[in-house]
Amino acid sequence: MRRHVIKSLMNGRVSMRPMNTVLRNRIRSVTLGAVALFLVLSLILYPEQAFQSSLKGLKIWWDVVFPALLPFFIASEILMGFGVVHFLGVLLEPMMRPLFRVPGVGAFVMAMGLASGYPIGAKLTARLREQKLISRTEGERLVSFTNTADPLFMFGAVAVGFFHDVSLGVSLAVAHYSSSLLLGFLMRFHEPKGAATPSPKEDSTFFLWRALQAMHRARLSDGRSLGQLMGDAISSSVNTLMGIGGFIIMFSVIIDVLTQVGITGIFAAAVGFLFKGIGLPEELAPSVIAGLFEITLGAQVASQVPITVHMAYKMAVTGAIIAWSGFSVHAQVASILSRTDIRYTPYCVARFIHALFAGSITLLIWEPVGRYLLTSDAAVPAFLRQIPEAGWAGFPERVQYLGWRALLLLGTLMLAALGIRAIRRLLLR
Repeated sequence: MRRHVIKSLMNGRVSMRPMNTVLRNRIRSVTLGAVALFLVLSLILYPEQAFQSSLKGLKIWWDVVFPALLPFFIASEILMGFGVVHFLGVLLEPMMRPLFRVPGVGAFVMAMGLASGYPIGAKLTARLREQKLISRTEGERLVSFTNTADPLFMFGAVAVGFFHDVSLGVSLAVAHYSSSLLLGFLMRFHEPKGAATPSPKEDSTFFLWRALQAMHRARLSDGRSLGQLMGDAISSSVNTLMGIGGFIIMFSVIIDVLTQVGITGIFAAAVGFLFKGIGLPEELAPSVIAGLFEITLGAQVASQVPITVHMAYKMAVTGAIIAWSGFSVHAQVASILSRTDIRYTPYCVARFIHALFAGSITLLIWEPVGRYLLTSDAAVPAFLRQIPEAGWAGFPERVQYLGWRALLLLGTLMLAALGIRAIRRLLLR
């Protein structure tokens, strides 16, 4: 550093860049160390609260997260190993590339992510990057809009469990998924000059045959037998879910400790002052602070806001919390993406934009959706069917509920891609 400064002085200029970098790194080290020390001291001061919050986080992971995500993690690994993802990539290339500037294999991640919930979109994006099926820039675009909440959480946990009205889940789901697709289109402009994977070569061969050939080549390239593939899929999925469980438990403890110390109250007062300035009810501030850290706790606090606050504002804040997903999910995604070169910062910015989109769209559609549900009472139960119960007792129903929705979404995407392909061929004639 001294040589650099002397050389800069000899050239007639002074560069403070090395000194600024060293100072910034030292401040970061001191800050992180102080935060870690504060958390440890808080755990020592409040051991009972920490233990109870650990049990609460463990129960959420074991009863909800583990049985919900394990079959989809295993199935996705097997589908990748057998080349089915490559097959879908060739079929869905005409739709995914123009709309979202990601390869066709991104449609598989989108279908599984939208149907199965956090953090399966990040897990599958990382796997595609590890297999060199997407570039770093394409991975950052893909994970930004495919890592979403699942319909069971919005309808079962939030609408029924917290607000005791299943029809409220319609507004949440419509706003969440429409804003997710809007975000995906917006993220196509992320790093416009970033590296892109080559599109499948178009030739006179029938596209279904090209897709089958891609699947066959991928299976031969993988080379693992069914038994070995299943064993690897199970061990990889369980290891990932163990890490997710650790994050859920740790953030459950952190939130309770910060509440005991009074930190969340200070932040809530600041957010309440901001809400008052922009015309939003300041009673919603505590739910925003809770949702900043953990999605379930934020939605629960929003449902407990006094009835004097209009339901539209409650649902808008809840929708924004679900889209943001909380630091707990962010930490899970950062851990998964750390195995690749996909950066976390674009994902974090995309979550903030998704939260703004979801909250705004919820307010916009509140009146139309409410009027529709009031005039067609029979539509909601017929559309939603029976929501599976949480825990291992409802495990088969949960897999069926989410699995059919993933297949339905994939089928819709395939029909759309086939339509685009047919229109393109007619225009080229």
